[in-house]
Amino acid sequence: MWLHADRQTAGRGRRAKVWQSPIGNLAATGLYHWDGSLAASAHLGFAAALAVCDTLSPFLDGAQTLAIKWPNDVLQSGAKIAGILLESGSVPSGGHWVAVGIGINLASAPSDLPYPATALHEHLKTGGKPPATTDVLDVLITSFESWRTCLTGEGFAPIRTAWLARAHGLGAMLRTSAGQSGIFEDLSKEGALVLRQNSGRSIEISAGEVFFADQEN
Repeated sequence: MWLHADRQTAGRGRRAKVWQSPIGNLAATGLYHWDGSLAASAHLGFAAALAVCDTLSPFLDGAQTLAIKWPNDVLQSGAKIAGILLESGSVPSGGHWVAVGIGINLASAPSDLPYPATALHEHLKTGGKPPATTDVLDVLITSFESWRTCLTGEGFAPIRTAWLARAHGLGAMLRTSAGQSGIFEDLSKEGALVLRQNSGRSIEISAGEVFFADQEN
């Protein structure tokens, strides 16, 4: 089941941060049952980020500049164009429910953020108005279902390969919200960010935020 809102009055992102959802931008959530482990359900976020890239690419003048910031923020020319939030819980009869929340800036982007943001209408290769949210959602669902089927049938490996091809900042210095710093070296087989510290030791970051010098303060 997918839910679509023309406008949200209390949209939020990770860590309860405010997510602005004016009319003209896409705000949608897919509700799914997940039979695997709760930790593995996080892989749906990587699938969702790839689906967003697939959805936006045909509209963009410079689709090659679409990138994914770990784990699943979608950037266009280094500015955030879409955000994804997963929430989940146990189902009494077994397994888990997973809500895949996706927000895409189609018509407008907020300007009062600590990082750059952009909207699709600023990059349309044909000019004119951005597409209708319902049209974008139809394509998004189709692409997400394709990646989800790939995930359930083939595992995370093909998702990881496609994600790394879109990875923002691979090989660059970053710091984490927990205070670690180092070079973004790889994505683990489970989806963790592999960070090579100055000591030469590599560690895995499974949760939190990352900050690149070229994107955020």
